[in-house]
Amino acid sequence: MTDSLLVDRTDAVVTLTLNRPEAMNALDVDLKEALRDTLATLETDKSCRAIVLAGAGKAFCVGQDLREHAEDLESGRTDLNTVRIHYNPIAQRLASMPKPVVAAVRGTAAGAGASFALLADFRIGGPKTSFLMAFANVGLAGDSGVSWSLPRIVGHARALELLMLAEPVRAPEAYGMGMLSRLEEDDERVLPAAQELAARLAAGPTVAYGAIKRELSIGDAGTLSDALAAEAQAQAICGGTGDHKAAVSAFVAKQKPVFEGR
Repeated sequence: MTDSLLVDRTDAVVTLTLNRPEAMNALDVDLKEALRDTLATLETDKSCRAIVLAGAGKAFCVGQDLREHAEDLESGRTDLNTVRIHYNPIAQRLASMPKPVVAAVRGTAAGAGASFALLADFRIGGPKTSFLMAFANVGLAGDSGVSWSLPRIVGHARALELLMLAEPVRAPEAYGMGMLSRLEEDDERVLPAAQELAARLAAGPTVAYGAIKRELSIGDAGTLSDALAAEAQAQAICGGTGDHKAAVSAFVAKQKPVFEGR
């Protein structure tokens, strides 16, 4: 694995750290490919039951490495194939990951970095956390799933404002709008808090968590009939798991259930 992405395993929690602190974790080809391929591997890794996405240094991620992009433009490559090759697969994996994803958003999350954070199931921030939908500042539309995630979090009108005006959203406002799930009082607590939450989720019924995520993605875009069909399918799957059976038995016996993610 490349040094630009650090992978740490603690029990069933895998922490992925974007590791280009000298560039505020800007996304070059090496980092994008490493993140894309690692997420694909973790999707089917049964030993991983929760994921933490973090950034090394003072920033979470400032998005595309514009120095690298400038070289592409100078060489005549202007079609932004990286969106299809890198950003779209990463966004799809984060959104549909069948296990919880927690983003430790310490410092700035801008452009695609903000998009990735917004696709996590939970986002933990601190006093210096800020979001910037920076795309319009360089003459681009949003990418990496932001046109899907941002309106669902803040509403259509506010999403339009954030994307078109491209102004920073500081931590208190981000928390108030739901862009942050939790706001820690100390930036140094952001990563530990994210890992603690991930550990709690990893000890839970992760099959059910994945089903809940699928239900909501269908319910957000579909009809009531679509949602009811998705719920019936989800319950058929979850109802046959060992976790469900063990939890019901534990409830009857007035014991605390132990979930194994199967």
